[in-house]
Amino acid sequence: MSESQPASSDRNAIAKSLVALAVTLVVMGVVLFVPAGTLNWPHGWWFAIAFLVATLVGVVVLWRVNPEIFAARSKVQAGTKPLDYLFITIAVGGYFLILPVAGLDFRFGGSNVPDWLVWLGFIGFALAYAGEVWAQAVNRHFEPGVRIQSDRGHTVIDTGPYAYIRHPGYSFGSLLAISVALMLGSWWALLPALLVIVAVVPRTLFEEKTLRTGLSGYAEYTQRVKWRWLPGVW
Repeated sequence: MSESQPASSDRNAIAKSLVALAVTLVVMGVVLFVPAGTLNWPHGWWFAIAFLVATLVGVVVLWRVNPEIFAARSKVQAGTKPLDYLFITIAVGGYFLILPVAGLDFRFGGSNVPDWLVWLGFIGFALAYAGEVWAQAVNRHFEPGVRIQSDRGHTVIDTGPYAYIRHPGYSFGSLLAISVALMLGSWWALLPALLVIVAVVPRTLFEEKTLRTGLSGYAEYTQRVKWRWLPGVW
């Protein structure tokens, strides 16, 4: 295999990711503004703009430091544990439902989230997105499914956020879900956001069991890094 082949593969994966982003934006527009019944929804537009900017920045950063992550995260890879498909379905469903629930909430005037809390949602969104990108930047094994990646030389990652917590993807992902609901100014959208957390808490324990039994050095890593999601809490 020539040296140019991996780079070409990475470029193809990034191109597919950008196409997926374009499709995501179209779908996002539909599930946000159709339930809202109008395009005149400032919170919806500000969220869409923040999502686009954050994602493009994330693509640039990851392209420079860990381009193989695009192929790794392009699909749920073969060998993913069967039970994990349940966790994935619930978490993805929760994320998806945040948008139309917020749209319906705006349409029928169910929430009166104060502006300061909406802006706090934007701050949380920025921190959560940055944390997710940081975790993916240092962890080439950041796949969407739980499995032992023997085909990719799976090793313990203990740098970046993994030096402080064992599952930054889940903790930042949970913050992201809550922040999106607040950005959209919807109390009701916090319910599907909580559904995300309901899925990733047991998934954290499931993944830990898988890694403890199948990944060399992981048990020792859990002794060095005590906390799963938040130092001093869990």
